[in-house]
This record gives sequence, structure tokens and C-alpha cells, in this order.
Amino acid sequence: MKTPLFPLSSVLCPNGRIPLQIFEPRYLDMLSECMKADRGFVVVLIKEGEEVGGECEFYRIGTYVNLIDFQKLESGLLGITVEGKTKVLVTDYSQGLNGLYCGDVEHLMQEDYIELPDEYLELATLLEQLAKHPVVTALNMDIDYLDGRHVGWRLTELLPFDKKEKQFLLALTDPLERLKQIDFLLSLMES
Repeated sequence: MKTPLFPLSSVLCPNGRIPLQIFEPRYLDMLSECMKADRGFVVVLIKEGEEVGGECEFYRIGTYVNLIDFQKLESGLLGITVEGKTKVLVTDYSQGLNGLYCGDVEHLMQEDYIELPDEYLELATLLEQLAKHPVVTALNMDIDYLDGRHVGWRLTELLPFDKKEKQFLLALTDPLERLKQIDFLLSLMES
């Protein structure tokens, strides 16, 4: 069965959450089908193109997500919150007549737990500060500040890196390497 793909201008990592506003018919239909079948969809980062409207080019590594909350917004749009489950590789895809992308996805191996090394404790402190922002607090995420994967994933999502850098960080399979790269990118921002 083909998995629906949801191209965004944002990166979402495993265990992360993101709020979305749904108004395009293709995504309303997708959500209806996902809820009926009790399944998720894949969030992929847009390489070129726009979130709204027609075609776009996107990266092949994304995150399989589940719907965890929805409500009608004051604007009349449907607001949903999704949570990342696993990283996936989109091996093949096509765009349907309604504009919805669907594809074959391969679930990638889960990253091993790694206790946050002492040399990266400052990254956990930075994440604690970012997590106090009302927008992040509202997502009600469980963040394990001692888990190197969680610290790396959340910083990948929250820090103002270029989207190519965020995609690079998402695609890494070693949590320690991700922390090292985040530390390096932060040092470039400070200089």
C-alpha cells in the first residue's frame, strides 16, 4: 500500500511534534483516509517549490508521523498536530490526479540510545531554553535531555539552520555525529 507524502518547508525528526493547518482538499482527503485506516503519513522536506498548490521537489529521507490531535481553528481551518515515529526512505513516488503525492517507503533502522556525553551538556542546556518558548511548550513533547538522540533531533528542528543543513542532520544515522555537527554549525553561527 502506498504511503501518503506531505511535503513541508520544515524538518520533523522522530519523537518531534509539529502543528499544521490543513485546508487543501488533497490533504483533507488524505487525513480522512489515514484516520479510517488508522495509519500515518510521511513528512518530507521540500527541496524546491511551495507547500501549497501544485508540484514540488522533495528530499527522499523523511519521517513517518501519526496524527495525535486535531481541532477546528478560529480561522475555520483544520488544525492538526503530528508526531514523528521513524525515519523513512521514499524509494518511489507519484503524484495523483488530486495532487497528493504517495510513495513506497522503507522504514530505516532505529537509532541506538546514547547517553548525552558530557562534552555536549551545553546543547542540552540550550535545548532546555528553547523548550521554554510558548510555541514549543504548547506541543507538549516529552524531551529526554539525557538522550543524545532526543537532544540532537529537537535541536535539528528548533535551531535556525538552513533547510539543507537540517536535512543533512536528519539523514545522519549516528546520534553522536549529529551532536558533533550541531555543535560545529553553532560555532559557525557564533563566529
